Amino acid sequence: MSSRIEEQDFTAERVDLSIWKRLYAYALRNRGLVAVILLSLVVVSLVDVAYPLLSRYAIDTFITPKTTDGLGRFAAVYAAFVAVQGVGTFVFISRSGKMEMTIAYTIRQEAFEKLQNLSFSFYDRTAVGYLMARMISDVGRLSEMVAWSLVDVLYALFYVASSIVTIFSLNWRLALVVVAVIPPLAGVSVFFQKRILFYQRQARKQNSRITGAFNEGIMGAMTTKTLVREEQNAREFNELTGDMRRISIRASLLSASFFPLVISMGAIGTGFALMLGSAGALQGQTAFVGAITVGTLVSFVSYATQMFDPIQQLAGIFAELQDAQASAERVIALLDTAPEVVDSPEIVQKYGDILHPRRENWEPIRGEVTFDHVSFSYKEGEPVLQDFTLDVRAGENIALVGETGAGKSTIVNLVCRFYEPTAGRILIDGVDYRQRSQLWLQSNLGYVLQSPHLFSGTIADNIRFGRPDATDEEVRAAAALVHADAFIRRQDKGYDAEVGEGGARLSTGQKQLISFARVMLADPRIFVLDEATSSIDTETEQLIQQAITHVLHGRTSFIVAHRLSTIRHADRILVIRGGRVVEAGTHEALMAARGYYYDLYTHQFREEAMQGALQRAAREDAAD
Repeated sequence: MSSRIEEQDFTAERVDLSIWKRLYAYALRNRGLVAVILLSLVVVSLVDVAYPLLSRYAIDTFITPKTTDGLGRFAAVYAAFVAVQGVGTFVFISRSGKMEMTIAYTIRQEAFEKLQNLSFSFYDRTAVGYLMARMISDVGRLSEMVAWSLVDVLYALFYVASSIVTIFSLNWRLALVVVAVIPPLAGVSVFFQKRILFYQRQARKQNSRITGAFNEGIMGAMTTKTLVREEQNAREFNELTGDMRRISIRASLLSASFFPLVISMGAIGTGFALMLGSAGALQGQTAFVGAITVGTLVSFVSYATQMFDPIQQLAGIFAELQDAQASAERVIALLDTAPEVVDSPEIVQKYGDILHPRRENWEPIRGEVTFDHVSFSYKEGEPVLQDFTLDVRAGENIALVGETGAGKSTIVNLVCRFYEPTAGRILIDGVDYRQRSQLWLQSNLGYVLQSPHLFSGTIADNIRFGRPDATDEEVRAAAALVHADAFIRRQDKGYDAEVGEGGARLSTGQKQLISFARVMLADPRIFVLDEATSSIDTETEQLIQQAITHVLHGRTSFIVAHRLSTIRHADRILVIRGGRVVEAGTHEALMAARGYYYDLYTHQFREEAMQGALQRAAREDAAD
């Protein structure tokens, strides 16, 4: 149930403004939308600031003198202010909602493009659950945060700034009492900052682990049931969710302590203002406050009370920024992840990149492959290949055999440029493949895995995956060429049958045949088979062997073989041990040499013969 990697740790003790600056830049890409929001917020905040002044006017003009002269005009003005406020509020709420969706769309689009460009090594060490958590929950949270916090911050700043100017114009001494609360408020915010940020980071990290566990639990449901792992998996998952609960409770307790402090400090400031202002209004004048009218006192208290609402809001936004810091760090880290295999700027200029290829500049490929003193290691100090040299002619069929970990898959991954040599060169048609675009090479590759991946959709969609413009006739021809047409036509809807998620509605052998058909339709010059027949039945293997004969004809091919009987007709068999070729030749030559390959083949032949005898005996017993 544990993930293949640990989530990346982030240790900044304060809110990283540079990260938030980058995120808010997504909002500023649509400057027209931001301008409309800004204008509506200014209007709404100014109207809100005007309300206490209107109350002051009403008290001093109508209530205190006990007259209604001019009340109708006042009511009309008040109604106009209400209408303007309503329109402004509608505008900034609707536009802010649009901004939220736009930001989420843009970040996910950029992240998906980044994932398309990242090297195979990234996926080899990164769990799916982590990526899903970042792209779904983290991006959704951040887009909401950026859009609405921008609105709230701008409103709060406009309102507070306007209110401070207004209260100082009304009575600067009393205003000093109110604003004196602001510095301690800032101090409280700083005090809680580190603690809230730490626990929120832990919570987001744990959420990724939970997402990863969910993913593994779903994908590995069959294995779980066959190994009766339900209880153990449930116990491990309970530990993950238990840790999440404890971390989240601690974060909630800190936030719960933070907000009452902010509210209390605001109430204290308002209380002092009311006490001192009341003395001035009732006595006509005091030494500290001076003369003040009842209307001015009421408006002043309104400002003091209402001004602390946006200040509290700003404090809340600040806390939310701390809460969301972990999400922001995770998303930015993904967006900033650099591919390990990259084309040089000169190569991109000539050949284009993965998403914007310039196919008109691509040279034709024959399929000659040369390993020129190649060394490679996944981890520093742990070499897999050392000074590996190999020349493969165009159209030659190369089989790679050897023990697990010998370096077979590494060789074909290097051919595909999923990785690059740490030393030496790999040449395609006599040219270092780093002098060509990745896409140039990989567009001429056909790769069939032991467990091929099918995408949700129809059989035809999956065969056409590498050539979306292929006609129905070409799809059927490719399927017929690899002997897949017969079983496809037996499906309820034939080529329009749905394969299910990951090809779940088809057998492993059927998925292999569709994978072969997909590769045939793409017409690659270099072909890679990585244990493609190791987990299928004998009947399907015969069909696939026939398919291989058609597929590999005239193409350079590398076959990583588990069943040695499937590579007897290879042009050359390479026995790999410890990242080196220890034996090479045809099947007949290697058998005659009676070396390591001979031992492997005869041992496997005896095992298969014994298994065949046991299966025949079982069938005979069943018949009796």
